[in-house]
Amino acid sequence: MRRKIVAGNWKMNNTLKEGLELARRVNELLKNDQDQEVVVILGTPFIHLSEVGKLVDPSKISISAQNCSAEPRGAFTGEISAEMIASTGARYVILGHSERRAYYHEDDQVINRKVKTALEYKLHPVFCCGEILDQREENIHFDVIRKQLEVGLFDLNQDAFSGIIIAYEPVWAIGTGVNATPEQAQEMHKFIRDLINKKYGKEISTDTSILYGGSCKPSNAKELFHNPDVDGGLIGGASLKADDFYSIIHSF
Repeated sequence: MRRKIVAGNWKMNNTLKEGLELARRVNELLKNDQDQEVVVILGTPFIHLSEVGKLVDPSKISISAQNCSAEPRGAFTGEISAEMIASTGARYVILGHSERRAYYHEDDQVINRKVKTALEYKLHPVFCCGEILDQREENIHFDVIRKQLEVGLFDLNQDAFSGIIIAYEPVWAIGTGVNATPEQAQEMHKFIRDLINKKYGKEISTDTSILYGGSCKPSNAKELFHNPDVDGGLIGGASLKADDFYSIIHSF
């Protein structure tokens, strides 16, 4: 079943104390929401996962890591495995984020391996895809997204793919002050859904949640979420302010 989702991505922000304070505030804001229809996810740094998971009401908030190793375990100093993440109680992991692709040179093949490892340990990958400004200006943005999906995800069988959430990131709209219009967001989300339909069929494409991840904030969330193929957001900066994040959750 297709779900409305608002996922915060704290990135490399918040000490443990600050993160717990932020999570506590979000939890307090949500505690009186009756019949909550939106899946709320907090994507925290690794050091926060276990403590935030203990702090929040699991019926209101789920926890996500921001990355995981493609390797299941072993001599990989500094890496965090999917098994370790799952052991904290986290249910999700963000994979293929534009910053991982750009700064750490993760390509589609590496991300594909991470997706499969995450699924093996019963985590739900939030698979990020998106184009940079040059690619949009060259009018190859649809080709870029098609390749990222085909290489990163489309060798999964139907059962495995059903555990995936997709987040579309127009990289040119992240932290630049230039926002994708609701029409641009809808156009790409529909394109992604059509690709899933062609690969896996209408039922799975209809059930797949596709999030928008390009500078979504309280001032534009409602307009973005009004689009028929936009099922929520992967929220960066605005997720660091509890009141802004709560406002976005209530933007459907």
